[in-house]
Amino acid sequence: MVNNTSPENPVISLVVPMFNESEVLSAFFDRVVGVMNGLHESYEIICVNDGSSDDTLERLVAERERDSRIKIVDLSRNFGKELALTAGIDCALGDAVIPIDADLQDPPEIIPDMVAKWRDGYEVVLAVREDRSVDSFLKRNSANWFYSVMARLGEIPIPSNAGDFRLMDRKVVESLKLIRERTRFMKGLFAWLGYKTAVIHFTREKRVAGESAWKYWKLWNFALEGVVSFSSIPLRIWSYLGVLTSFAALVYMLVIVTKTLVLGVDVPGYASLMVVILFFSGINLICLGVIGEYLGRIFIEVKQRPLYLVRETYGIKSE
Repeated sequence: MVNNTSPENPVISLVVPMFNESEVLSAFFDRVVGVMNGLHESYEIICVNDGSSDDTLERLVAERERDSRIKIVDLSRNFGKELALTAGIDCALGDAVIPIDADLQDPPEIIPDMVAKWRDGYEVVLAVREDRSVDSFLKRNSANWFYSVMARLGEIPIPSNAGDFRLMDRKVVESLKLIRERTRFMKGLFAWLGYKTAVIHFTREKRVAGESAWKYWKLWNFALEGVVSFSSIPLRIWSYLGVLTSFAALVYMLVIVTKTLVLGVDVPGYASLMVVILFFSGINLICLGVIGEYLGRIFIEVKQRPLYLVRETYGIKSE
């Protein structure tokens, strides 16, 4: 049945970044629309096509012809999930905005509980994964390692096992839209905002179809982005290491001088000299690499390019 209801001011906006999600679209809309209809609230589903190379866009357009509450933002190319999510949030009109992935690993059935918490006065309702047994051993443990590192290095506490799936009140969304930095780590930005937060736990499900675009190398770069974006400790640590190294060098110099004065001139060893040179060369390269990570982000920011480019929209009102 065709639904032509397209509220001007929906109560709830779902934001769904999509990259090559053609295989999951039918299952996604079947479950999500059923859940949202059960809420008896006006809503919109903003789907952001992030430069998909399959027929994701065509299938989204077909879904919109059946239900005008489905709105589409078609980006000019693949900008990455963080910027696709930003584009969807920028276009959302709801009093509450809920980012959710299309793969249904985050179950839409808990949305009514999130809305209930929001109605109780919470401005952010955070969905936290209490069971990740469907993920691989390496993925689970690397995620735990990342959250552990961020807890120690991060300047802003980032909740463990919480993804982008959450409900945000309109005032939170407007605050988020003020942040226009180019290299975006959305989990960190969400945490930086603060606001009154409730937590709902859920069990992570298997992906309904297709394969995740998040391979291990991409996850590693994503984790690196999080550390660099929300901690200056990787820069600061080299100052401490420099002081310790200088102190160690001074002690070693005193040992050499004392040994020379007492025992006479000693012939230096080639092996020990090479070890010292190679060790400190490695330290210098690591230090330059860390500085380069931060400098690269400054380089991106000062160019002031737009966060994303939109090729076309379907059902989105122009401001």
